[in-house]
Amino acid sequence: MKKNKTRNNRILFLILLLVMMLLMFVGMVFGSVKLSFDEVFSVLLGRDTLSKNAIIIWNVRLPRILGGLLAGAGLGTAGVILQGVMNNALASPNTIGVNSGAGFFVMLSMLVLPQNLLAKSTMAFLGALITSLIILCLAFWAERSRITIVLAGITISSFLSAGMNMIKILDTDISINATQFLIGTLSGVTLKTIKYPAMGIIIGILISIILSNALNLLALGDGVASSLGLQVNCFRFIFILLASAMSGLVVSFAGLVGFVGLIVPHIVRFLFGHDARTVIPASALLGANFVLLSDFVGRSLFAPFELPVGIILSLAGGPFFLYLLLKKGGRRVNA
Repeated sequence: MKKNKTRNNRILFLILLLVMMLLMFVGMVFGSVKLSFDEVFSVLLGRDTLSKNAIIIWNVRLPRILGGLLAGAGLGTAGVILQGVMNNALASPNTIGVNSGAGFFVMLSMLVLPQNLLAKSTMAFLGALITSLIILCLAFWAERSRITIVLAGITISSFLSAGMNMIKILDTDISINATQFLIGTLSGVTLKTIKYPAMGIIIGILISIILSNALNLLALGDGVASSLGLQVNCFRFIFILLASAMSGLVVSFAGLVGFVGLIVPHIVRFLFGHDARTVIPASALLGANFVLLSDFVGRSLFAPFELPVGIILSLAGGPFFLYLLLKKGGRRVNA
């Protein structure tokens, strides 16, 4: 039985990889300017380096695709971690306010250091971390009513949204660029803007995979995890750091992209089971596919106009969150 499960998981991983490659290629072909398969292959193989097709692919579509991969993988992994650390099926960077914390600090950096990309990434991480720690403290305080965690996240998000709107009023230049940031979009992503976030997100995913067994122990409860030799508080803080870093870095270049960290872990657990050693890499892959597909839908649905990826994800995530709220009510993720 275990061998069959392992074989099935490997097949599912292979399918996710093939789908990701297909979505990447489709993303290079379709857009406001449609390219043929031959034209895309010519650019990718280096036969065409100077035409407008090469400029479109290397400067516009490839950075956007890489941004979608990073955003989906980072948020998918962060969602697994937050749900595991808080033992709450409704926890995600979006629903508990982590994204809003990162967004508020990013807008602060836009106000103080508008051209500094490293400062933008650093402030996004700090905002996500501070918000995560506040929510974690509330999680301990409201142990008996885990739905309170989500309600607290919504409350904190409302305060942070007020702060972001205040910054928009104080600086009209930020106000012009803030609309798409608040919705969440991959439009305008360049290799320069994702350079620092890419390093942090990839490192965060790798560390999460290495420490995945500790997340399995945390899911058993603090008492059991401690009796098995796990330093619970230490590992909980490490996981919060990882989730905050990945969520914040995604916000720094893609804006307030939501619901990936909520939807993806649940689908992965349904397909792969509950072992974090499998769930984390699978969530990174499925999250990347989910964002790439949503961005493709947003670009092609009303072409040549486009809907930001944040709108497509919200349309998918809203009903899913309502379903979880009614069916699970914030129960433990391993229940």
